[in-house]
Order: sequence, then structure tokens, then C-alpha cells
Amino acid sequence: MKERLEALKQEALQELSGVGSQQELNDLRVKYLGKKGPLTEVLRGMGALSAEERPIIGQVANDVRAAIEAVIEEKQAAYTKQETENRLRAEMIDVTLPGRPSQQGAVHPLSKVIQEIEDIFIGMGYTVAEGPEVEQDYYNFEALNLPKDHPARDMQDSFYITEEILMRTQTSPVQVRTMEKRKGEVPIKIICPGKVYRRDDDDATHSHMFTQIEGLVIDRNVRMSDLKGTLLQFVQEMYGPKTKIRLRPSFFPFTEPSVEVDVSCAMCGGDGCRTCKQTGWLEILGAGMVHPRVLEMGGYDPKEYTGFAFGMGVERIAMLKYGIEDIRHFYTNDLRFLKQFLHV
Repeated sequence: MKERLEALKQEALQELSGVGSQQELNDLRVKYLGKKGPLTEVLRGMGALSAEERPIIGQVANDVRAAIEAVIEEKQAAYTKQETENRLRAEMIDVTLPGRPSQQGAVHPLSKVIQEIEDIFIGMGYTVAEGPEVEQDYYNFEALNLPKDHPARDMQDSFYITEEILMRTQTSPVQVRTMEKRKGEVPIKIICPGKVYRRDDDDATHSHMFTQIEGLVIDRNVRMSDLKGTLLQFVQEMYGPKTKIRLRPSFFPFTEPSVEVDVSCAMCGGDGCRTCKQTGWLEILGAGMVHPRVLEMGGYDPKEYTGFAFGMGVERIAMLKYGIEDIRHFYTNDLRFLKQFLHV
């Protein structure tokens, strides 16, 4: 049996010396060291040996197995090394090539203008308040002095979900909700940014969805002059220190008196040009003193408290600030338009 084991060793080493692939190596491993291999068969026959022969043959069998395994492991290591080298060569990156530049993003112009407006008013002591875009008819109209039969409702053709639920047409409901939440406490100084929805036909100056920022101040002895001073401070920070404002009488159901607010045209300095239609002025927002009825419905005694409110379309502010002629540019995701604001 000893001679058989030695012959098996020489045979295995001879075959292993001529191995040419990983698969051949695996096949020889199974052939000589597997459960059905000749080495295992020899070891099964050790039961027929005498007690003196068993340790001798066992030692020889172990030496044969160790010799075969050593050669297999050596060749396996060589194949593994070669495989790693091949993979590294295949995956090698030429670091001398110029890198692909990553595209730089930017804040959307509307978001940027909203942030600027918020920063200006926060600097004047205002806080930012938000509310739901899907709103109750009560908060969107009735609490703002617009009962169901009020003709001014026709000016805001709305998206109704039910008879009492609609997509808000303005951010004024946030003002009402804030008054209810404060329960008569003063002062209130808030701005309310957010999306609003109206059934308008989309064109260069109208959109069925746009962004508003409204403001509300309630306290004792709030006057129209406070409103004018606040708006003058805002436009001068937004458009430059030489900007002027003009108040024109107007009508809004939720304010009395009400005004339209114009700013001097930044394009011509007020001299008159195509942008301002030769008037020297550009309309930017509506404002006024809070209507006594709105104060009452919000829980405030109009004999003790007064306030002012204003509302502006962010798209309008941005169009005047950046000289944009079509509101649809803000929503069409045209990279040619958006890339202009990378460094603004």
C-alpha cells in the first residue's frame, strides 16, 4: 500500500505540472482529493492493515495529501494573482485624461426672489406664516368679506373640489387663520408666501398657478403712512435705493381704503420707455387698510385695532427685477432660460 501511495503521489504531481487552466486545476483537485478519489479509496482500505502498519501508512497518506494540496494551493494562488492583474488592467483608469465637468445647479429664480422678499421683511420684524393650498370656502372668501353672493367673486374664477372646498385663490386665508390662532393678541406682523390657483388662460402675463406673498400687520394705531413706509422700504431694498412708489386708489373687498402700488421703472428711471409703456411707473402689488369686517371675523375689535395688508405676485416681482417678458418661462423648465441665473 505504501508503494501504491507513492505511485499515486507521482501521478498526481505529474498531472498537476501540466495544468493549463483554472478549470483543469479544479478537476484534478476533485480527481485526487475528492470523496471518490484514489487517495480516499486507499484510506478506506486501512482497516485491513495490522495495528503496526496503520500509523505508518497513515503518515504516508497524510504526506501524499499534503504534497498534492501544496502544489494545488501554489497554482491556485498563481491563477488568482493573474486573474487580479487581468481585472486591474481591464478596469484601469487613465488619470491623465481631463475629467468630465459636473453641471452646476442654481436656485430657481422664483425661489431666489421669495428668499429675498422673506429676508427683507424678516429684517423688518415680520415672521413667515404658511397654510394649506386646498382651502375652505370660508377662509378663502367669507372671512375676507366675500360672502357667497358677492360680485367680486366673479373676479376670481376658482378651482372648486366641492361646494365648500377649493384650491386657494390667494394666500389671504393664512392671514385669517393666523388671526384666529392669535385670539386677539397683538401685534401681528406676518408674510404669507405660497402657491395660489385661478382658472386663467395661460399667456405671457397670466398663469393658472402662480406664487403670491401677502403681508398682514395688526396693532393699535396702525396707519396708512405705516403701510406706505413699509412698502417704500421693501421696493428700495428689492430694486435699489432710488426707487420710488406711487399709491393709486383702488378697490379690494378685504381692505378699506385700498390702493394699487406702482414703482418707478428701473429700465428708464421714470422717464418713460417701452417696458413701462411710457408712463415711468410699473404696477407691482395691491394693498390697503384691513377692512373692519375682516378684523371682526378674525376676532379683533376694529374700534381698538387697525391694520394693513398687501399682496404681490412673486412672478411679477421677478419679471421686473430680471427683465423677463413671459411668465411661462418660470414653469417650462427650459435650461436655456434657467442657466441664466447660475450666477445671479
